Amino acid sequence: MPATPAPSSPDGLARRRRGRWKLALILFICLAPVLASYYTYYYVRPQTRINYGDLIEPQRPLPALDLTYLDGRAFDAADLSGKWFLVMVDGGTCPDSCAQKLYHMRQVRLTTGKERERVQTVWLVDDDQPLSTVVMRAYDGTLMLRAHRAQLAAWLPAQSDTILEDHIFVVDPHGNLMMRFPKNADPNRTKKDLAKLLAASSIG
Repeated sequence: MPATPAPSSPDGLARRRRGRWKLALILFICLAPVLASYYTYYYVRPQTRINYGDLIEPQRPLPALDLTYLDGRAFDAADLSGKWFLVMVDGGTCPDSCAQKLYHMRQVRLTTGKERERVQTVWLVDDDQPLSTVVMRAYDGTLMLRAHRAQLAAWLPAQSDTILEDHIFVVDPHGNLMMRFPKNADPNRTKKDLAKLLAASSIG
């Protein structure tokens, strides 16, 4: 029967080295997640925000707005619920920036495909200027209502360096204002946010 090598023999030293390597490997495996988390936090710093639009926190319930159709008939503000609403504010003369928002909202709604019936586009006209017949026909599916600017300003928050006319807002089916898109918003990124909202909620 062969004798067991002494600890100081070449075989004994090799065994001790292999034991140390195994221990080091086990320690590395245990510490790897911790080290990775520290590296990610201090050096990579991933963005936690996944939405493009600014979330309105807390959400703002729909107030009692004095709204009318273009022909002067009263519109019940409570009817701005039950669907997802893309809302913009602009004057009746509707400059190029206004027409761009109308087009933006219409196209974003259309790109939701079969979900588009859950979405309504709304133009809140904040003055008494007559609307162009061309614009009204071009965006016939948009709900156009006259509103008081002071009431809108108290409900719809613009960014510190912008005005109400710069934004498109999202109102949820419960009538809560919950998102604001930036000035000159990217339609593709707007569409992605809206698609996520529709996918995450069965209401509306």
